[in-house]
Amino acid sequence: MNPGLLVKQFDRISDAPDAIPRLRRFVLDLAVRGKLMEQDPADEPASALIKRVRLRKAEIAKKGALRKEKPFPPLAENALPFRIPPTWSWSQIAEIGFLNPRNTAEDQIRSSFVPMPRISAEYGVSNTHEVRPWGEIKSGFTHFAEGDVGLAKITPCFENGKSAVFRGLTGGIGAGTTELHIVRPVIVLADYVLIFLKSPHFIESGTAKMTGTAGQKRVSTEYFAYSPFPLPPLAEQHRIVAKVDELMGLCDRLETAQRERESRRERLASSSHHHLNNGADAETFRGYANFYLRNFPRITHYPGQIKQLRETILNLAIRGQLTNKSDEFPTGASPQDATFSGLDIRLPAHWSIQPLTKVASSIVDCPHSTPKWTSEGKICVRTNQFRPGHLDLKGVRFVSESTYRERIQRLQPAENDILYSREGGILGVACRVPPNTQLCLGQRMMLIRAGAMLDAAFLEMVMNSPLITGIALAKTTGGAAPRINVATVKAYPIPLPPIAEQYRIVTKVDELMGLCDRLELVLTTTQRQTRSLLEAILHQALNTSHPTIERRSPFHPDIIAKDADTRKKLFLQ
Repeated sequence: MNPGLLVKQFDRISDAPDAIPRLRRFVLDLAVRGKLMEQDPADEPASALIKRVRLRKAEIAKKGALRKEKPFPPLAENALPFRIPPTWSWSQIAEIGFLNPRNTAEDQIRSSFVPMPRISAEYGVSNTHEVRPWGEIKSGFTHFAEGDVGLAKITPCFENGKSAVFRGLTGGIGAGTTELHIVRPVIVLADYVLIFLKSPHFIESGTAKMTGTAGQKRVSTEYFAYSPFPLPPLAEQHRIVAKVDELMGLCDRLETAQRERESRRERLASSSHHHLNNGADAETFRGYANFYLRNFPRITHYPGQIKQLRETILNLAIRGQLTNKSDEFPTGASPQDATFSGLDIRLPAHWSIQPLTKVASSIVDCPHSTPKWTSEGKICVRTNQFRPGHLDLKGVRFVSESTYRERIQRLQPAENDILYSREGGILGVACRVPPNTQLCLGQRMMLIRAGAMLDAAFLEMVMNSPLITGIALAKTTGGAAPRINVATVKAYPIPLPPIAEQYRIVTKVDELMGLCDRLELVLTTTQRQTRSLLEAILHQALNTSHPTIERRSPFHPDIIAKDADTRKKLFLQ
């Protein structure tokens, strides 16, 4: 592998999801397949090493230091998972060491106790321990000694890669969690065994073979002891361990650089959103908006960050900071600080703020019973169909005509009425009834009809804004089954601009949300492309004779410049 190539290309691949963890797994996978280092024909072949291991194990057992092991099953040719170099041999953990050895020592001897939290999932992180008298821990725990290798066998520790070479043990011996398989390697390097136990091949294959109930699944002794184990010559084991340590150190440095860069991005993004949400006046806001647009590609790199941008847009919209042109204000007017039920919010001078119950013509709660479902009939909406600003009518359920009539007695839903979820997993989401749709309400929702002073689309936008969702989350009741009381919903503070300005705000928000959709698509596509690029560069790092990979990012300066005018127009017109 060419570490220099990885460093050179890292900026191009570091935005791939889990770039560093995937690079670490890739290194371990290559190591156990014989693809990390070139083989040296002068090395003693692994077949000869296995013979030496057998002789040494027999000598140890004969002296009575460790018990003689039972014969273990031979490997079937069709059970070998991948090809290995000619100088390597397939073996088994049970063949190259002693399984689960026991320690013998005086009770007063100081020794090491290692519970599961003291064992790291990361390669290169040493175990820690607690010092205890041997007599206190010799019974009821797993034994090990200096240089033994331990594997966590229970879920999720096994899947996470918890395993260790036990080193620095007080008194040279230790005991720990019972959820460990232990091997004491003979001649074979313990660190190479650890690389194998942490490799993606071993963990993924073992995960599929775990047995037991959910939360208590375990890797069997048979899988640990008798799975095919790719054994390199001893000299190559030393080279592999040294190379893995070198590359993991490189990963550490790249990870540090990545964290620092992401921290800078996050600080810049947070600062930008803060200033956008707290601009003192229209001119200041425009200055921050211009800065944000110019630097958007630098501070937004993940689809998840678009959510914060959407919330900022809604927050600005309901405060009159998206369309506040000078001709919209009365002469000499200045922004007002409106106080509503202890809530301070800065609004344009010609706006007001009113409780929902005063600006809605109707607010009704849903029936509190579960309807009887039918195979066809009238649509009865459920809260799992709600999305902010969108009602998903795929996979609808139906009720009979009589049930429908019963459930619309208080108010029959009409086009542009607001459906609002006040209970359950999507609490606090508003969406409008689409045109040409007859439906009734299921459970855990309310129906709100805008009054003459309110545009329905504007009300939907306000109900989904951080202002209202923040109040909803702060005032939920019900503990494990959170809900918002009807009285709380009726008291929601609704910022109220003139109706013509509501239309303009909704139009602007629709434009900006469309921009967010496009940006989210670009970022998702970029992540997918970067993931593929990561794989290509990792493979190229193994063979530098491959042609150089070229790719132009969607955030290349030429592309950014081309789209700049469109984005400025959407934000600032």
